[in-house]
Amino acid sequence: MVLAQAGTDYFRWQPHPEVWLLLVGLVVLAIYAVRVLGPKVVPEGEDIVTGRQKGFFIGGMLVLWVSVDWPMHDIAEEYLYSAHMVQHFLLTLVVPPMFLLATPTWLARAVVGEGLVGRIVHKLGRPVPVVVAFAAVTMLTHWATIVNLSVEVGWFHYVAHVAIFTVSLLVWMPICGPYPELRSSLPLQMMLLFLISIIPTVPAGWLTFAETVIYDSYDQAPRMWGISVLVDQQVAGLFMKLAGTFYLWGIIASIFFRWAIRHEQAERAGVLVTEREVLTWDDVHRELTHLETAEPAPTEAPRS
Repeated sequence: MVLAQAGTDYFRWQPHPEVWLLLVGLVVLAIYAVRVLGPKVVPEGEDIVTGRQKGFFIGGMLVLWVSVDWPMHDIAEEYLYSAHMVQHFLLTLVVPPMFLLATPTWLARAVVGEGLVGRIVHKLGRPVPVVVAFAAVTMLTHWATIVNLSVEVGWFHYVAHVAIFTVSLLVWMPICGPYPELRSSLPLQMMLLFLISIIPTVPAGWLTFAETVIYDSYDQAPRMWGISVLVDQQVAGLFMKLAGTFYLWGIIASIFFRWAIRHEQAERAGVLVTEREVLTWDDVHRELTHLETAEPAPTEAPRS
């Protein structure tokens, strides 16, 4: 095991132009979509993009930048597997839902289209496929061969992150995706999130209780702050399980309260609502207002 090396500058600045190009490209594409495509697709009088969607996009871009640029990227790749775990947490559980919530339905349909890609999204962006996909990605990204290769080969690390992020977008599609027809009911969303929180238990336990070094690549690096490889593995396993669980269960609690409040309001108004997320209380209120303002249908005069 390599001990900490004196004089090692763990926070030395390292430029990542490929990351900057990616981030700038996403911003340019977003501006083009809103200013050029939006006016051609969205009916006049309707919002091309809402303030809430703008907020999620800005937040998602900031978290993505923190995830893939210096110093997070360099510490995760060169020194600490626990930092690598934080990076994957952000790229799988935080950034994808923020980007999906930032995407208007018209933009998703315009970009993805109804061809092969659109059919793939509609086939895979459903509860059973997303659970299987998340389980497969979780296991593969903790396989020693994959981890060691991603640390040692720069282009493979980049490709792995793109693949992880793409699969994560599909995983979050039934929960907060821009396609109303793919949104699961609120109870099913809670069940999906619960399953997603349980899946990492196996690799997290494996990392936490391992008595030997699992990833040789991190055993060759200088020990940042004197943290041993085994302690680093244990911290990574604990973070994977605890941070992911609390984060996802927090979202489950939020969905549960929203589901309960919506049904309580609908019950008070005497309206029966479905479990579909696409039917919000705003939809119910709009329908009630329409019924109240609609003129009564003419009645026939009584026959003599």
